[in-house]
Amino acid sequence: MAARRDLAARFEAYGDWRRRLTASVSRLHEWLHEQELADPQIDAGVQRLVERLQQDKLVVAFVAEFSRGKSELINAIFFADFGARLLPSSAGRTTMCPTELLYDASMPPSIRLLPIETRGKDGTVAEFKTYADEWVSFPLDLASGEKMGEALARVSQVKRVPVDLARSYGLYGDDDDDGIAAALDHRDEGTVDVPCWRHAIINFPHPLLQQGLVILDTPGLNAIGTEPELTLNLLPNAHAILFVLAADAGVTKTDLEVWNQHLAGDGPPASGRIVILNKVDGLWDDLKSDAAVDAEIERQVATSARLLGVPAAQVYATSAQKALLAKVNGDDALLARSRLPVLEAALSRELIPAKREIVGAAARVDVHALGGAVRSVLDARATSVRDQLYELVALRGKNQDVVGHMMDRVHREKDNFERGLARYTALRNIFTQQTNELLDTVGLEALRGNAGATRREIEASPFTRGVRNAMGEFFRKIRDDFATAARRSSEIHDMMRAMYARFAKEHGVEVFNPPTFSVLKYQKEIERLERAYNTHFNTLWNMVSKAKFALMRRFFETIASRVRHVYVVANRDVEAWLKAVMSPLETHVREHHRQLRRRLDSIRRIHRASDALEERIGELEQQASSIDAQIAGLTARLADLDFITGSADSLPTAANA
Repeated sequence: MAARRDLAARFEAYGDWRRRLTASVSRLHEWLHEQELADPQIDAGVQRLVERLQQDKLVVAFVAEFSRGKSELINAIFFADFGARLLPSSAGRTTMCPTELLYDASMPPSIRLLPIETRGKDGTVAEFKTYADEWVSFPLDLASGEKMGEALARVSQVKRVPVDLARSYGLYGDDDDDGIAAALDHRDEGTVDVPCWRHAIINFPHPLLQQGLVILDTPGLNAIGTEPELTLNLLPNAHAILFVLAADAGVTKTDLEVWNQHLAGDGPPASGRIVILNKVDGLWDDLKSDAAVDAEIERQVATSARLLGVPAAQVYATSAQKALLAKVNGDDALLARSRLPVLEAALSRELIPAKREIVGAAARVDVHALGGAVRSVLDARATSVRDQLYELVALRGKNQDVVGHMMDRVHREKDNFERGLARYTALRNIFTQQTNELLDTVGLEALRGNAGATRREIEASPFTRGVRNAMGEFFRKIRDDFATAARRSSEIHDMMRAMYARFAKEHGVEVFNPPTFSVLKYQKEIERLERAYNTHFNTLWNMVSKAKFALMRRFFETIASRVRHVYVVANRDVEAWLKAVMSPLETHVREHHRQLRRRLDSIRRIHRASDALEERIGELEQQASSIDAQIAGLTARLADLDFITGSADSLPTAANA
């Protein structure tokens, strides 16, 4: 039971940590406003960071062929406290469509279902999520386990349709004996059974889901192969994937296909992947000793690990059915024998801390970027105040002529600075021109033209070579776009770096090095999508049929949708980067102009009345102390954020009992 408590406690601690981090960022923002140090650029940066922390999700995907006990495993790990099976789990195929379990406080508890008929439209699942009228919704009665079960059982519903319609949905092929529809066909009648729903979203106020956990329950190989959203979006973006095998079947051919085609990945051996050898209770034998049974289970684990190419320590044997039964009945001995606590301990120990480190590192980078911009302004103010103090202290005991000469010098500095503003204006115009060119390069209009041309070529060329050439040109143009964006962003960076160096030299301020802009993460995502195209499309093209062509087109639409998302993110990031590059210069220009006016005003006062000298020196000393206090306050608040992001989980005492 300790592992079970620890898993829940770590999810709770992770949610609490996120809230503390969000509160600390908000306190920093409030302090910046109190100190009159915030600006629109800082406000926007803080808003983006807070929204990202508040909307953060931890996505765990469960993948298996049917009859591996996947839904039962989800019930046992996450929902045993409900006292019944939340997800339908019985012999045969129960999960007929990808199912997301999450909690959205803005919506009532419900199950939303996307009709299979939407496969006849061009939209992806992600796009349909923005149109509520496309979904069928059923409320969840949390007070009745029976009614909950009835509502959730809808995910396994099927309907009988003509073969041609199933083929147009990409769910049936004459040469595909293991298609989704083929397992439930009535070909002698010209009809087949297909899933009623394309996608399901269960909104359920479970404590772990309320903390930001999202569970993705997927059907087997055929659904993964025929629903591009899974292959190109949901599975690649999951933080962990639990691949479920069955001890009574071992690693089958279809298991290997799922693993090698969709899950193995390109990084370290199956990074972020955990293999579950379920149904080990089938190996329990009262005629064998416990040691003999354990040895047989370990042999199965070793064999599964070898076939999948992962370390044996990454494979966990369990019995989900016995674990669920044990939790519902409070049978600790049966729970221990099910081995589920070992898996729960691994999830608790590895999954959540790794996710928190990613979120914390990203938050630290963003906060220190904001802090660096503020510190740059404070340092410029401190330098200006120190220079003024040095000038005015040197005037003690001097006559009015010396003060007059100093006033003339500051006048000349002010005139030179204002003449220099012409260069700044010219630079601003060049910057605007280069900015527009950069945004056009990764703009949606260019992508729209590329995707439209590719779509027309695919429809006009149903043969393998023509489609492959069209897709090759599609990706080539995208790579060219981001290569051009990299070159143009580098030109902007070099221009701004030279301008900052000149400004610092002319006005005696610290040199600011503007941040660079990297297109690597967008290029990596495009490369991933192209690899998915090469892996899955080539397989489909080798089996040319009308059904496969429909599926090919759907895959292209999904890829185009994912590429569009990359362009949207790139546009947003480019705009934020351009502001980060130009904003400090604009701030320095305003600050320097203001300090020159203040110097001139103070010297005028001193020129008019000698007693104003000591008064002004006192004011500047007070300003210097105030700036030092602001720098100390900023440093302390950044240290507080660093402490939160770097601190260990604070688990409830009960979790450590």
